[in-house]
Order: sequence, then C-alpha cells, then structure tokens
Amino acid sequence: MEEEMQLILSRRGLMLGACAASVAAAVPAVADARPALHVLRDPNCGCCSAWVEIVQADGFDVTVEESMGTALARYKLDNGIPQEMGSCHTGRIAGYMIEGHVPPADIRRLLEERPDAIGLAVPGMPFGSPGMGPETEREAYEVFLIRRNGSAEVFSSYRAA
Repeated sequence: MEEEMQLILSRRGLMLGACAASVAAAVPAVADARPALHVLRDPNCGCCSAWVEIVQADGFDVTVEESMGTALARYKLDNGIPQEMGSCHTGRIAGYMIEGHVPPADIRRLLEERPDAIGLAVPGMPFGSPGMGPETEREAYEVFLIRRNGSAEVFSSYRAA
C-alpha cells in the first residue's frame, strides 16, 4: 500500500511539474503580447495622457512617471534624443526611446525590425498625431528613426487628412 501511495504521489509530482513547465513556457509569449513601455511626462500635459491611453488601448503595458522642466529635458538628452527631435513626453521600451506622439504601429514595427538605433521621434506636437486631435483633421508629419550617431532618417510619413 505504501509503495502504491509513493507511485501515485510521484505521478502527481510529474503532472504538476509538467503543468508548471507549460505555464512557464507561455509567460514569455504573454510578455511579448503586451510590451512594457515606461513614459516620462509633464503632469500638466493633457496630450501626453491622451497618447498614453492610445498606446494602452493598442496593447502596450504602460507605466507613467511624472517629470518636468530641466529634469525631463536632461533625461531626453542623456538618452540620445537630439534637441531638435524633442516633444512633450519620452518613453522607453525594449531598450529603445520613443519621443513624442509616435503611432503605436510604428512602435510595433520598431520592435519587430530591431534596428541599431536609439529609437523613434515625432518632433513637436503635430495636430492629428496620436493624442493631438482627430486623425481625420491630421496635418502631415513624419516619424524619425534616431541613429546611434545622432543622425535621423524618416521611418514613416503620414499625409495630411
């Protein structure tokens, strides 16, 4: 009887171990489905909040840290965002910087392609970019890829609506 109990317990242990292994194997897939994006933003900026809501709705797991003035400007510069590429908020995701009102589709493309770059930027605050008013009234703007040498090239373009 004791040998039968040990055999049953061993089978249970094996089954529990197999279940635990399958759950652990699924965790990276879940993490990839909801990329973590950490955003520094001015607490008084409504368009930053609107952009955060848009990227959250697109499936990104967003955390927000309030920062402003010289501290926010220093963060941008320290992380390779050229001053002429600046906007109101700055994010970090998977080792890349995201500056300004970058559309979620461009962030996903960046994460898929994994270029050797600092990240993406939408300089200024173009009307109709995510978080900056209706897309149906959008002004033309470009998303730039910031290279590690400080240069920038067009990553994607959005025509005026």
